[in-house]
Amino acid sequence: MDLLDCIRAFVATAETGSFTAAAERLSVSNRLTSKYVAELERRLGTRLLQRTTRAVGLTTAGQDLLARAPALLEDLDDLLSSVAEDTVQLSGHIRVSAPITFGAVYIKGMLGRFLAQYPGVSVDLQLDDRYVDLARHGIDIAFRIGEPDLQSLKVRRMGVLGSVLVASPGYLAHRAPPVRPADLSTHDCIIDTNRRHPLRWNLSANGVTETVIVQGRFSVNNAQIAAEFAGEGLGIALCPHFVVSEQLQDGRLVALLPDYEAPRHPLNMVYLEGRTMPRKLRALIEFAATDAKHSQLN
Repeated sequence: MDLLDCIRAFVATAETGSFTAAAERLSVSNRLTSKYVAELERRLGTRLLQRTTRAVGLTTAGQDLLARAPALLEDLDDLLSSVAEDTVQLSGHIRVSAPITFGAVYIKGMLGRFLAQYPGVSVDLQLDDRYVDLARHGIDIAFRIGEPDLQSLKVRRMGVLGSVLVASPGYLAHRAPPVRPADLSTHDCIIDTNRRHPLRWNLSANGVTETVIVQGRFSVNNAQIAAEFAGEGLGIALCPHFVVSEQLQDGRLVALLPDYEAPRHPLNMVYLEGRTMPRKLRALIEFAATDAKHSQLN
């Protein structure tokens, strides 16, 4: 059996967690995928996968191989693509991670525009508010809000994300709008529990930051739903601008305390260190950076 086919089968199985899913990704039979992995284990003289009736796990040797094998395969694919005379389109699979709300509101549309430009590329978008381990979960590129947590990751800054206080015209028809941050303590506020300090809102003006302890009957761990609650007249919400830009434009929501600014957070693309960057990932990184400049994210 070809060694590269064996490595590809191992990587696909390790990343998907099953021989069946790996076979579907590789467009081969389940039985052949299992044979490829068994042959690789025989050649290396060690077990790479722990097989159970429900799932497939990695041994220590398997973890070591998975940390390096995907980059090796990407390098080879990139080399073959760059020297093939008849290759004019990018191709291959990209696994992307993004926060749930940001992924649903912006990343899915950006990836749609990217795939329209590169029809030979496919994308698996994984939405999770946790910082997933890129190597362990086979993620090629992750979009993250906030400063990177690991020095081992390479970072490309896309911009910064700001937040805005919003309420519906219906709510403001019955409650006087706040004129200073302290007034928020007397309002019904919608609490986004995904924020680091959900009940403590910091607002700045002229270099001075005011902190307000807010309260409300509605709490939710999703900024998009917090904005929907605000749109229904249930209170004041502090939402990322990209979540509420359309509602602000069409009047469903009204921005409050325009002279004050909430903390802004960096938006980054992160990916693993590698000897070379596959062309498909370089294309996605450049596309995303350019797309962000033309989108209402800040």
